Parts: sequence; structure tokens; C-alpha cells
Amino acid sequence: MIGRLTGVLISKHPPWLLIDVKGVGYELEAPMSTIYDLPEVGQVVTLHTHYAQKEDSVHLYGFLREPERRMFREVQKVSGIGAKIALAILSALSAETFTSLIQTGDVTALTRVPGIGKKTAERMVLELRDRTSQMADFPTVSGSGAHREDPQADALEALQQLGYKPVEAAKMIKSTFEEGDDVATIIRKALKFAIR
Repeated sequence: MIGRLTGVLISKHPPWLLIDVKGVGYELEAPMSTIYDLPEVGQVVTLHTHYAQKEDSVHLYGFLREPERRMFREVQKVSGIGAKIALAILSALSAETFTSLIQTGDVTALTRVPGIGKKTAERMVLELRDRTSQMADFPTVSGSGAHREDPQADALEALQQLGYKPVEAAKMIKSTFEEGDDVATIIRKALKFAIR
């Protein structure tokens, strides 16, 4: 089991990260809440990890903060929710917002996260209401992502990885993009636009 990694950040292509730990490159998936706050490529980073092994695959997920990892694990305890939807939730909503939506039973807002339908949102409210207070003890995200040659294309790809359809993702970007925005800023604005 791999519970934590400390190494040099080699690349970040949302939602994928590559971390060099003493010559071994670990590829991880991370939510945008982590990617927003990562240091620049070439810097040392420590990530809390979640190791998931299935019959035909092995996945490693990375989080800057332990509460993010805890939320990722708790959300997957809800029937019908897997890692992809858990990452989409962490990418689209801060823990505080997510907690508030669960506590108030705001099913409509929860269904704006890709992959969550009405029945799944209702199940989440029912099953997580008593556990959300333990998941929300980390600050909202801030920071900047790496500069890319085509930040809009990279953001479009990242949004599609999070479950948005290409046309929907393109509309989100077009509605919020401002000249000079980096990848993380574009994605952050697009996700806020999607859940407003």
C-alpha cells in the first residue's frame, strides 16, 4: 500500500501528475483542488495517496491535503459512486460547498457535477449527511497552474477527463476565458460557471 509520496513534480497534465521519487516515476490522478495548489514543475511536493487495485487495473490518486483524501474515500462509500465521480466532486466543489449542499439536501446543485444524477445525489445526501463534518476541514483552493502553450486546449481535455462532454466543456471555457488565463485558472472558472 502506498500512503504518501514525496518527490519532484515532473509534469502536470490535469488530471494526471508525474512525480519522481528517487528515480521512480509515479503517475497519479488528482482532483483540480490539488492541482490548483501544486508548486511549479521541478519543485518537491508531498502528496497523500490512495492506492486502488482491481482485477484488471491499478490506480494511484494524489491529494495535497489529508482531508481531501478522506473526502475522496468517504464519497466512494455511497453506492454507485466510483473514483471518477469522487474526483469530479473534488474538482468541481470545495469541501465547504459540498458539505453545505449535503447538509441542506440541495440535490439540484449536486446534479450539476458530471456523472451525478438525481437518484445518486439523493443517495449521497442520505448516506453522507452524518459524515460530512469530518470531510470539510481544509481551506478552499487557490493558486496557479503551469503555463502551457495552449491552455484552452489543455483545459478542454481536463474537463473532458472530469466527465464533461466536449461541446459542454468548450462552452464553459468560452463563457469564462480571459486572455492570459493559465490552465488551472481556466478550469477553475469553467467549473464555477458549471455549478452556478
